[in-house]
Amino acid sequence: MLDTPRGNRLHIALFGRRNAGKSSLINALTNQELAVVSSIPGTTTDPVFKSMEILPLGPVVLIDTAGIDDIGELGALRIKKTLEVLRKTDLAILVLDPGYGVGDYELELKARLAEARIPVVAVLNKIDVAGRANLAELEQSLGQKVLPVSAKTRQGIEELKRELIKAAPADFEAPYLVGDLVEPGDLAVLVVPIDTAAPKGRLILPQVQVLRDLLDNDAMGLVVKERELKAALAKIPRPKIVITDSQAFLKVAADTPREVWMTSFSILMARYKGDLLELVRGAKAIKHLKPGDRVLIAEACTHHRQPDDIGKVQIPRWLRQYVGGELNFQWVSGGSFPEDLSPYQLIIHCGGCMITRREMLYRIQAAKAAGVPIVNYGIFLAYVHGILDRALEPFPLAKMEWEEDS
Repeated sequence: MLDTPRGNRLHIALFGRRNAGKSSLINALTNQELAVVSSIPGTTTDPVFKSMEILPLGPVVLIDTAGIDDIGELGALRIKKTLEVLRKTDLAILVLDPGYGVGDYELELKARLAEARIPVVAVLNKIDVAGRANLAELEQSLGQKVLPVSAKTRQGIEELKRELIKAAPADFEAPYLVGDLVEPGDLAVLVVPIDTAAPKGRLILPQVQVLRDLLDNDAMGLVVKERELKAALAKIPRPKIVITDSQAFLKVAADTPREVWMTSFSILMARYKGDLLELVRGAKAIKHLKPGDRVLIAEACTHHRQPDDIGKVQIPRWLRQYVGGELNFQWVSGGSFPEDLSPYQLIIHCGGCMITRREMLYRIQAAKAAGVPIVNYGIFLAYVHGILDRALEPFPLAKMEWEEDS
């Protein structure tokens, strides 16, 4: 992901007065000492662009800017450079200094952001020193929610990440579904079962998206049914990767040579629409389930359920067999998602192809905040079939996460 082109990254710019703690906040968000921090006002002069990976947002560009209250002739030039950053900004963080609060500088900047239709998250920094006593007053003056944080102690940083997810443009997505796993000329085999759950006359959206992403990256795609995979592999050069519908995992794993990558459309979607590492962490909690636990099964779309529906029938059946007893299942679909997730011991979510990445990330973060493990269909199915380690081989960080303490 560090090779993601800057143009494909979400651009997050931090604005605020001199010494409000913008650079410190960048360090807190990335958990690294990336930006130069000093108590001397005006340390940051020109805008500084830093390409980074912030989980769970993914690849982003963080833009550190000069203070909007800079002074003098040089200060006016720096302010001009800061305002030019608006043209490159997808999402703004307005950093408030408790010593100044909300004044003309902040209100003028917010008006410019509104005019440019740039979503903004406001934060009150330095609460470790000044507290948050005037928070309600600041929110009234600014006309929006203000999140209290401390860049120094990291207090409120996880809440800030959740707010960034909620405020991000609805169409922001990861740059690749499968394109970064293949080179031009590579061959990928797509295993697409045609059963009662398959839509008549067409492929489902993740299958189409994977095929298009392969073509966009000058790779080749061969589409077969699960019964044809073994014969196809005997006739063609060795493919780079085999991607299957999760319901055919066991047969595809058996027919695919061990030296060939194998994963599922749903696991690709876990990375594309969500946070693969967090969903893999959620799989570790499955072994702790016991009869009587409550499990939420969430689907982002509404569809006519088939007699052997994956979410309503198959997953509950596999989970009962795994646990060795009855479980208390609840289902939600479409835009519904419970606000209170605390009653559940596990959430199993679909691939999320019908919702935005922002919505999927928000659901994952909501589960994390409630302390409830969450997995998606593909990761769950690979786990219960005992092949999750193999299905994660194309994703080294996720595989390392799975192997740690597993």
